[in-house]
Amino acid sequence: MRIDELVALRHDLHAHPETRFEEFRTSDVVTDRLRALGYEPVRGLAGTGVVATLRGAAPGPSVLLRADMDALPILERTGRAYASTVEGKMHACGHDGHMVMLLGAAEALASAPPERGTLHFCFQPAEEGGAGAQVMIDDGLFEQFPTDRCFGLHNWPGLSRGRLAVRSGPVMAGGWRLRITVMGRGSHAAQPHLSIDPITIGAAFIQEAQLLISRRSNPLIPAVLSLCTFDAGSADNVIPDRAVITGTIRALDQTVLDTLRDALVVLGEGMGRSHGATITVESMTPYPVTINTPAETDLVRGLMRQMDGEGFDDAIMDVPPSMASEDFAYMLNRKPGVYAMIGNGDSAALHAPEYDFDDAVIERGVDYWVRLAHHALAAA
Repeated sequence: MRIDELVALRHDLHAHPETRFEEFRTSDVVTDRLRALGYEPVRGLAGTGVVATLRGAAPGPSVLLRADMDALPILERTGRAYASTVEGKMHACGHDGHMVMLLGAAEALASAPPERGTLHFCFQPAEEGGAGAQVMIDDGLFEQFPTDRCFGLHNWPGLSRGRLAVRSGPVMAGGWRLRITVMGRGSHAAQPHLSIDPITIGAAFIQEAQLLISRRSNPLIPAVLSLCTFDAGSADNVIPDRAVITGTIRALDQTVLDTLRDALVVLGEGMGRSHGATITVESMTPYPVTINTPAETDLVRGLMRQMDGEGFDDAIMDVPPSMASEDFAYMLNRKPGVYAMIGNGDSAALHAPEYDFDDAVIERGVDYWVRLAHHALAAA
């Protein structure tokens, strides 16, 4: 496919976003493209996942290249001609671009396969909160497609267009989604003494919980607690009996993350007893810390240095870690590998309704994937 064809494909995927585990049309498009290139894609892992395999001329190591597929439940405000045609859903994280870059690489590599080894092109659903990587693993990803190393690539707003970046060690935070339920006792607003007010108790919990970060967590290990919704009541003259708070907790160290989660449970139990209420803290969909392994990071760093030549800048390439979470971490928990970044330029932030993937990055991303495939199989 020419670059203009890849751009057109990206626009088509952008116009038809599908959220986690519902990527049925997306899976069909990816599968059809792979078949047209001569692959025999396997479908069904995690429901909508697609994996295609390319074997080199001689036996050798195996490498998995991964792109995520799902969109987000966000109302798009880009004004693009190819904007989402699905109300309340959009590709606000660039997964449309990620798929197209990997499909472009699959085409280029089919024409010039590696001399040895095996490549797996993995199109993964449900990165956005669905832990689709873990579901694919549970469904037998690494048994059906034996893998020695795995690699992911994500666009990064604020990093200059097409600039490649990587770091060794923790690169994305681990995270827990939280649901805190405060059960009290309702009453008329004029008789608060008859209530156990879940709103005031919930507000106190939110304030107290932040002390776990500011006074109980090592300040040298980044951690953040964000409680983002507070749902209580339905009338302005009734104190409700229940409040529900949701949010996330994240850290760049797995032990710190799990310790903070357990501390929230203890805090809820203690505050509930002191106020005569019940506070239940549920933690869901844990994403581990995304950790790049040293040897694979060195391999990728060397490739990036080679690609940039005289324009190479080690300081820019060494991207700082992010407190966002990424389910590619599940794959890196099982296999050595790297999660790298490619600059999206001066675009809106990820997950913003104004965000759009920069089409000018596609060719650079395809080149990176093709070079990495040859480089990783030759170096293993």
